[in-house]
Amino acid sequence: MLLGFRPSLRLLSPRLQLLQSRCVQSEHPATSAAVGSVLSALRSICGEGGVSFGAAVREQHGRDESIHRCCPPDVVVFPRCVEEVSALAKVCHQHNLPIIPFGTGTGLEGGVSAVKGGVCFSLRNMDQVLDLHPEDFDVAVEPGVTRKALNSYLRDTGLWFPVDPGADASLCGMAATSASGTNAVRYGTMRENVLNLEVVLADGTVLHTAGRGRRPRKTAAGYNLTNLLVGSEGTLGIITKATLRLYGIPEAMVSAVCSFPSVQAAVDSTVQILQAGVPIARIEFLDDVMMDACNRFSSLSYAVSPTLFLEFHGSERSLEEQVLTAEDITQSNGGSDFQWARDAGSRERLWKARHDAWYAALALRPGCKAYATDVCVPLSRLPQIIVETKQDLMENRLTGPIAGHVGDGNFHCLMVVEPSDPEELHRVHLFTERLARRALALDGTCTGEHGVGLGKRALLCEEVGPEAVKVMQRLKDSLDPKNLMNPGKILQ
Repeated sequence: MLLGFRPSLRLLSPRLQLLQSRCVQSEHPATSAAVGSVLSALRSICGEGGVSFGAAVREQHGRDESIHRCCPPDVVVFPRCVEEVSALAKVCHQHNLPIIPFGTGTGLEGGVSAVKGGVCFSLRNMDQVLDLHPEDFDVAVEPGVTRKALNSYLRDTGLWFPVDPGADASLCGMAATSASGTNAVRYGTMRENVLNLEVVLADGTVLHTAGRGRRPRKTAAGYNLTNLLVGSEGTLGIITKATLRLYGIPEAMVSAVCSFPSVQAAVDSTVQILQAGVPIARIEFLDDVMMDACNRFSSLSYAVSPTLFLEFHGSERSLEEQVLTAEDITQSNGGSDFQWARDAGSRERLWKARHDAWYAALALRPGCKAYATDVCVPLSRLPQIIVETKQDLMENRLTGPIAGHVGDGNFHCLMVVEPSDPEELHRVHLFTERLARRALALDGTCTGEHGVGLGKRALLCEEVGPEAVKVMQRLKDSLDPKNLMNPGKILQ
């Protein structure tokens, strides 16, 4: 239970002492009485139960699923509406307190770590689905709504939201990190599926990036503020509402699994299927190490070899054409016959096994930690980079099963590492840097979907160049001149 108890100011925890010191150092000189005033202001906005100093609660909100160490905030607040978020932000702005937005904590780059302390805005209580317009294929959601909750809400409408990063992440958090996932090859990433955002800026100003209530499918009106905020990782503002595109549920769906004699053959098949114009919904690659891990973890019996998981959406007739073309291409590259998953239950089990790849990789070395790499390259460069990466892993004696959304050139090595072994940690660090720079050398990116967070700030500069980073910094300074919004992320 989350309790917003009132601690004695004579018995401040180290974190609250830090909060006091920040107040003293700000342009508003403060004593412990002022600290009490700040805490009273937070409680007056979201209630006694909406403010927590508990160590367990703060630690929960100081970590995500990455390998980065936990950096707890000084205090966690639980606003219930945009008005409360705005009022809380004004208090933080007045007292120079960092602001860290928190959705579900499923990120993979340390994006929620309170590296400079401050106030974590946990948005889980804002969990309403708003303004559904089925005839226009759009919906607005608050930040506590997850993708599974939205699709459950939409179940009887004939509509769905297809962006699927695997974890049951919050949709506004997915917008903040520009998430994608297994369906991106057909339906795009969050960047293509967000129509408008309601955002609270560092000073409490409420911004509607496309105008209040606007939801056109396209616009040529001014700067694209929506896409500026998508992928900003909480460094420019707190997303309090997202207007999203929806899609009709396909008439028919079918999934298949196909194994290959080599990585090259599997990835070549992927590229050729896309070049043939097959509107495939999902096409996922798992290498032999990952397939072995998934077989063990999910009690499967697929071949332990490079494998594609495929899914086709459309009418019954169009599916026949898609499947025939895909089968011809895979078999020409030495692929096996398709193993089918036709009914909803079979498809769900197949894709659950794919989504459980993280946990399957961890099970290869019980007691170890996992770190997910994330690069993306042009499709024509995909076979080269995966083959070179496999060789790099073997030469450096590293456990790194590969799984990827290869339909859009994005793949991950799920590095399983013993955190108490500094030599192995060093080898993993060097490997991940080589992988990122290998992607950059092939005209790709150091992150296709996880974001920059804490770990890829230097790589961002290498990727876009110092002039682009300077422009990003000027944008940050313009919207957040005190550097209160999730400081220490993306930019140095």
